[in-house]
Amino acid sequence: MAANPAVAIDGPAGAGKSTLARLLAEKLGFVYVNTGAMYRAVALLWKERGGDPVEIARNLEFDMKGDRILVEGRDVTDKLYTPEISELSSKISTDPRVREALVALQRSMRERYPVVMEGRDIGTVVLPDAEVKFFVTASALERARRRKAQFSDPRPLEEIREEIERRDRRDSSRRASPLRRAPDALVVDTTGMGIEETLEVLLRFVKDRLKAYNRKNQKRR
Repeated sequence: MAANPAVAIDGPAGAGKSTLARLLAEKLGFVYVNTGAMYRAVALLWKERGGDPVEIARNLEFDMKGDRILVEGRDVTDKLYTPEISELSSKISTDPRVREALVALQRSMRERYPVVMEGRDIGTVVLPDAEVKFFVTASALERARRRKAQFSDPRPLEEIREEIERRDRRDSSRRASPLRRAPDALVVDTTGMGIEETLEVLLRFVKDRLKAYNRKNQKRR
């Protein structure tokens, strides 16, 4: 068993997992890790500098301050969620060498402190031994509405929905760490649910699981 407890939250784009993971980490006093932002950061640096995205991933200097994302000490949060970076990050995430480099970085974070980590392969690949696992989802239309509102996207709702569905297909069919639910993950469909309502569901489940985790650790001492 790892020294630090971990909560893994997986799910498709726009399901609300980033907001839920950040709020859950705050409630638990854990560190929030947005792994999708790591792929977006690599995509951004690749767009800005060119070169080899694999080498960029291997040398990525990534940090998070609350919901702000720092790359090499630079706040790049507002640059990461454009349609162009979304497409680029989805494409480079299919490269197993990029994934290998970023998975190593993600696992090193869990070695240092308790984490709430969210992405698409956390419970299945990155932290398969996580004490708590969730698969957060929502309908494609619901996710499109959220993306349009969150990022003030001027495109028609139908175009955003189609983009989300394309990404779902790409993420689910890639050979390296495809998007899928871990067998022991609790499925949470957030369609029609507010953030506070969903957060309460997750928080109750996590607290029950962590009680069992703490009891096991105490018996080993």
